[in-house]
Amino acid sequence: MEQFLEKAKESSRVLAEISGAEKVRILKEMAEALRANTLNILEANALDMVDATKNKLSEALKDRLFLDEKRVEAMAKAVEEIAALKEPVGRVLDGWVTEDGLKIEKVTIPIGVIGIIYESRPNVTSDTAALCFKSSNVCVLKGGKEAENSNRAIADVLQKVLERNNLPKELISLLPDSSREGVAKLIKMDKYVDLIIPRGGEGLVRFVNDNATVAVVKHDKGLCHTYIDKDADFDKAVKIAINAKCQRPGVCNAMETLLVDKAIAQAILPKLKAEFDAFNTQLKGCDATQEIIEVDSATEEDYDTEYLANTLSIKLVGGVDGAITHIHRYGSGHSEAIITENITTAEKFLNAIDAAAVYVNASTRFTDGGAFGFGAEVGISTNKLHARGPMGIEGLTTYKYKIYGNGQTR
Repeated sequence: MEQFLEKAKESSRVLAEISGAEKVRILKEMAEALRANTLNILEANALDMVDATKNKLSEALKDRLFLDEKRVEAMAKAVEEIAALKEPVGRVLDGWVTEDGLKIEKVTIPIGVIGIIYESRPNVTSDTAALCFKSSNVCVLKGGKEAENSNRAIADVLQKVLERNNLPKELISLLPDSSREGVAKLIKMDKYVDLIIPRGGEGLVRFVNDNATVAVVKHDKGLCHTYIDKDADFDKAVKIAINAKCQRPGVCNAMETLLVDKAIAQAILPKLKAEFDAFNTQLKGCDATQEIIEVDSATEEDYDTEYLANTLSIKLVGGVDGAITHIHRYGSGHSEAIITENITTAEKFLNAIDAAAVYVNASTRFTDGGAFGFGAEVGISTNKLHARGPMGIEGLTTYKYKIYGNGQTR
């Protein structure tokens, strides 16, 4: 492990000598290589899907794991979009001259070696590798066992492009020891690793956060809420709620709890149930909800659960204040939404809710690096320091001060 990480650290020096234009050219070559190797990638993914069925993975996890030609093409396009982003390294953020005549510049630099721990989704391999390369960071990738064949196939494609360009393959590498013990070692290697980004289940994120000596930016659970206010447009509210839950239930920005103003519950709940029934969504509700529509009973545990499945909890609340109180208690700081035509109520919600992304009249499904225009993301940070929300290219840089003098002493 130490020898592997030492090589990764050493390779970071090479990145300092690569120009922005050269990085763009190599990233475009990586995108074309992904397309050219689609068949190999899909064959590797088919092996993972067979194992997923044998190991009885949930349908939500299988959906995140599955690749087809369309998804591989999306991976290639994401790499091209990352290539097209403006150069993140070497930007002068600020500059001034002190009373002593020193010229100071605040300049962006890469973080260094970044360890990314993730589960299920093979596209994370190419997305994060491209983001790290574009920002001149070395990435050490640790995917889940369920995607081992897919991740290896994708990483091999990217590494071969590096080697064709006389660059060390260690710039993009998979952790050789993918066991829990291997992860436990990685997160304590602060001599070689500068940042750990865990994105996956709540247990994984907690383990990394509690045990790492390397700095951590958490991609924590997404317990997202949508609140339908008494001043909502019903058609808009139903459309957004269906999208937030049903378009892709197994992802972190999907809605897990629907909050409804008691004042409109009698009128809107039957409409919502009819639409959710069409999508075979399992509905759970509080006692007041059960008096209006036929749903299973929701417990305190349900309101604290990230289902990552086509299951939804419903709670009736006393206006926007009731919604804010509920979200403060159960929210994970990821994404929250209000549906209302009342601008005063909307602004109250936006200002009171402590989350990375807060929406008015839009689905929480938009919390995504691509949807935000970042090209892709290495994760959706629920941290408050350094990076928050979709963590794109800028979140992978830090800064240093360059000071120009002319013989000054203090």
